[in-house]
Amino acid sequence: MKNSTKLRLIISFISGILMGMTAAPFGVWPLAWIALIPLWIFTVKSQKSEKTLYLYAILWAIGYHGLTLSWIIKLHPLTWLGIPWILSLAIAIGALLLFTIWGSVLVTIWAIGNRAIFQFIANHKSPIPNGLIRVLIGTTLWCVLEYIWSAGPFWWTSLSFTQSPHNLAILHLSQISGPNTINAVIVAVNGLIAEVFISRESQTKSLHKGYLSSAIALLITSHLIGWGIYSQPLNDRPNNALKVGIIQGNIANRIKFTPEGLRLSLIRYTNGYRNLAQQGVAAVLTPEGALSSQWSDPPSLNNPFYQAILDENVVAWVGAHRRQGNSFTNSLFTVTGTGEIFSRYDKVNLVAFGEYVPFRDILGRIFPQVSAVGSDQVPGVSNQIIDTPFGRAIVGICYDSAFTRHFQRQAALGGQFILTSSNNDPYNAAMQFQHHAQDVLRAIESDRWAVRATNTGYSAIVDPHGKTKWISQTKTYQIHADTVYRRQTKTLYVRWGDWLTPLLLLTSAVILTGKFWSTQIPDFFKKSGI
Repeated sequence: MKNSTKLRLIISFISGILMGMTAAPFGVWPLAWIALIPLWIFTVKSQKSEKTLYLYAILWAIGYHGLTLSWIIKLHPLTWLGIPWILSLAIAIGALLLFTIWGSVLVTIWAIGNRAIFQFIANHKSPIPNGLIRVLIGTTLWCVLEYIWSAGPFWWTSLSFTQSPHNLAILHLSQISGPNTINAVIVAVNGLIAEVFISRESQTKSLHKGYLSSAIALLITSHLIGWGIYSQPLNDRPNNALKVGIIQGNIANRIKFTPEGLRLSLIRYTNGYRNLAQQGVAAVLTPEGALSSQWSDPPSLNNPFYQAILDENVVAWVGAHRRQGNSFTNSLFTVTGTGEIFSRYDKVNLVAFGEYVPFRDILGRIFPQVSAVGSDQVPGVSNQIIDTPFGRAIVGICYDSAFTRHFQRQAALGGQFILTSSNNDPYNAAMQFQHHAQDVLRAIESDRWAVRATNTGYSAIVDPHGKTKWISQTKTYQIHADTVYRRQTKTLYVRWGDWLTPLLLLTSAVILTGKFWSTQIPDFFKKSGI
């Protein structure tokens, strides 16, 4: 392998790491606007027979997805589930590899697809500069791939996520057409800057100033548009106010299902609920699996938390489990002050290796202990509608937060505020802040207040502009009372979903078809002697 190729491989890996540094614990979000440039340049310059293009893409993806998701290792040890230490480590590493490989496949398809289309563009003349067409195609392909990948089971590291929760101006573009609006701008800016360097070495050297001007104009304009949306007053009305309480129990998973853990859960959540009720809240939100038990309808009168609900007459959103045949769901129950289960939400997106094991039948034969991980847990249906005594809610449990369409659908059906209930143990503060960043995006996209209750952090209150009005400390027991507002606005994204990606796809198809026929028609007439 040539030294120049080795250098490009190193640069690809480093640029992927730079993209990974945009998320917690680093949070250097401006790097996202330049970290894709090297891979773009190598993709354009790569020859058809150059196999190293695969390596450029894979190393970039490992740098980005691997660094961003490195917190997955904290899944280990799972010895509290009866899994041997060495197998627990293998499961944690396997989970990290699976998510990283999934992201690597996306980036590799993007690079290979781009190269094929870029070579087609180079062989067909057009009045539009090839660099601009490359930017359009590269942006379109990235958005299409993120749209497809985000519908799958392994999703967290969208490019839009690199800007949350810091760059609130650009995050407001998501109200136009969801996260892919932000993705499109990030990829396009990187592509235009890359074309500056590419055009310097081509016959069209005069174009590089135009590409640079276009990149700067797009970067500034997109932020100004986002800032314009961000600057709009919320205009929340007092009659739509809802005072809510949050309990962050801080019960470690390793003791959660032990007699001591169950006793501590009941004490902390019961006392926290009573305390918040005395502060005048209308409802209390608990984390995912807060009570570590299965709730029936009605719950047992012997349950101290349920008895507290009857005593205080305040609505509670209770994180517990529900038996479903021989399986169970991870659920959030709306329990009224009279003890009635008003509604229930079942978690839709389960966590691989945490709540289920991919290919468990095969792995279970090799490692029988694998069966202990999420052995009987099943996902809820995707079309749930959650009504509460205060109006319709938008609900997600833990990993659901990464899936934007899950929230968009509920908002479109009349959801007035967001409730997310999460565990986040045993993960570190980096993961917890990344999770907070996901919920900030969901609040902005849907123009809704969000209430976040987690077991170990970070619990929070987020307004529709993505401002964090309150955030807890991590790894501590906390309760908090605050006021949110029910809203019925509908952003363009809530109304129409991701309409930008089909538009980009149609525009790209029209331009590529035009380039093809612009050469085919003259050749036809020439061969015909006309």
